[in-house]
Amino acid sequence: MLTIREFSRLTHLGVRTLRRYQEAGLLEPTAVDDATGYRSYDPEQIPDAQLAHRLCELGVPLPEVQQVLLCDDPAQRADLVADHVRRLEVDGSGAAVTSLRRLLEPGPAPVDAELRAVPERAVAAVEGHVRRDDVLAWHADARAELDAAVTTPTGAPGGMFDNALFEDGRGRALVYVPTEDAASGGRVRATTLPAVELAATTHVGGHEDVDVTYGRLGAWVVANELAVAGPARETYLVGPRDTSERSAWRTEIGWPVFRVTP
Repeated sequence: MLTIREFSRLTHLGVRTLRRYQEAGLLEPTAVDDATGYRSYDPEQIPDAQLAHRLCELGVPLPEVQQVLLCDDPAQRADLVADHVRRLEVDGSGAAVTSLRRLLEPGPAPVDAELRAVPERAVAAVEGHVRRDDVLAWHADARAELDAAVTTPTGAPGGMFDNALFEDGRGRALVYVPTEDAASGGRVRATTLPAVELAATTHVGGHEDVDVTYGRLGAWVVANELAVAGPARETYLVGPRDTSERSAWRTEIGWPVFRVTP
C-alpha cells in the first residue's frame, strides 16, 4: 500500500489532483484510516489514475471518465476511449492521445528495470526552485547556459527533480552536465552528485508520456520491496539535440531507492 504522497510521485499527479479525483468519484483510495483520514493506494491503481488524468485533459465529462474506469474489459475500454476522442474531434496525434495508447495496452510488457550502484560524479549544474508548469522552459534555459559554459563534457547531460515537484507542483530542480573542469559563472556551479543505488529504466520517444514510464518503474520498485529515497534522476542519452527523429530519443529515468524489508 502507498501513502497519497508516494502514489502522487509514482503517478506524477499532484496530491490536490488525487484528492479532487476522489471527491469526483473517479479514483477512490483503497483504504482511508478512520482515525487520521490518511489515504492509501494500491500500486495497481497507477494506470487508472494516469488514464483518468489523460481523459480529463482531453475534456471528457466526468461521468464518461467514470464509465471508462469502471470498464474491466481492455478492448471495450479502448473502444469507449476511441469514441470519446472522435466525438471531441481531438487530434489523434496529440500528446494526450499518444500516451492514452500506452495506458490502454491490454497487457503491457513488464518494465525492463534494474538496480544499479551509481558512484558520485563531478558536474556543472544549474539549480532552481520552480513550478511544475514552468519546468520545460526553465530546463531549456538551464541547458543553454550549461552548453555555453561546459567545453569538455564527460558524459550525457541529466537532471534531478525533487519529489515535491510532483506532489505539490513546486520543488527543486537541477540540470547538469558531467565534467571535471566546471567553472562557476552566472547560474552555473560546480557540484558533486552523491552516490546512490538507483532503480532505472529507459524511456523511448518524447516526454509527453514519460509519466507512464515513471508509473511502470514505480510499480516495479514497490513489487521489489523497495522505496523511493530521493529526487528522481533523468539522463538524456539521445534527444532532440542529437536527432529530430522522436522514435530514436532515449531518456534513462530512475529513483534512488532503499530496501524496505531484510
